[in-house]
Amino acid sequence: MVKALSSLFAVRKLLMKILIIDRDTMFSSLLAAKIKAAGHDVFETAIKNDGIEQINTQKIDAVYFDPAPLSDPKSIILQVRRMVPNFVYLVLMGADVDRASVIKSSCHDGLSKPLDPQALAKTLDNAQRLGALVKKLADDKIDFPSAGGVISKSAFNQLFLSSMDRISRYGENSQAIFISIANYDDIKIDSGKYAADFAASKLAQTLSKVRRQSDILAQTGVNEYALLILSPQQPHEAVEAARRFASILQEDSGMADGGVANLQLKVSLVSLPSGSEDFQNISHLKGPLAQSAV
Repeated sequence: MVKALSSLFAVRKLLMKILIIDRDTMFSSLLAAKIKAAGHDVFETAIKNDGIEQINTQKIDAVYFDPAPLSDPKSIILQVRRMVPNFVYLVLMGADVDRASVIKSSCHDGLSKPLDPQALAKTLDNAQRLGALVKKLADDKIDFPSAGGVISKSAFNQLFLSSMDRISRYGENSQAIFISIANYDDIKIDSGKYAADFAASKLAQTLSKVRRQSDILAQTGVNEYALLILSPQQPHEAVEAARRFASILQEDSGMADGGVANLQLKVSLVSLPSGSEDFQNISHLKGPLAQSAV
């Protein structure tokens, strides 16, 4: 069984404190009920300035807001970012909200009115995923040294934050590919720490060889590596890159040579700034131990 903390994305079920800022009290009440049903804490206000104050006092994780009667939400967003030092996930609400308007407004995601429960569920997942990623990369208690073409987590975090800033300023598009040994903890228990670390080391070597020169490769966990794809030229470039890595890794049986019976390799593509997971693949490699047991 894969341990719950073996992957960044296993923490998506963590609960959030969510603030709704909307003059439409009927819609706000419906939205709050749906979010509460998903297990999150919800705060509501119809007054924007009161809401901005609550972001700090209540330690809000995500804000769903409708800027009406203002046509441009920029002033509200600038207030939030000036007054709130911590990361807050911003969801723009309104009629016919699309990705272009979200990026232009410097928000992370959007939610159109009237309410679509499936669209709401996706924004909640995205908020949890991106929030977990931001916290993990910013955690300076755990870092990994730059070596062999792989940069440290702290260095990757600076590039990640710079990318997020450029997205909000210029509407650029970026993606991050995370590649991990999903059953790392199980390998440590079943085959020992050496076998688990050997597999992680071989994964880094393989990624260093097959990545493009323009790809930025970093170690973001003891069992996880990441690539930042800045401003891809083609719409499907990042998805194709993720698929290519998944295919190459599935054929690399050498990663299981350190005494591992079964190796699970996970490839996930996260789109920025929304935090949506646009691709996921888990491949299974059998090592010499498993093959000899057949």
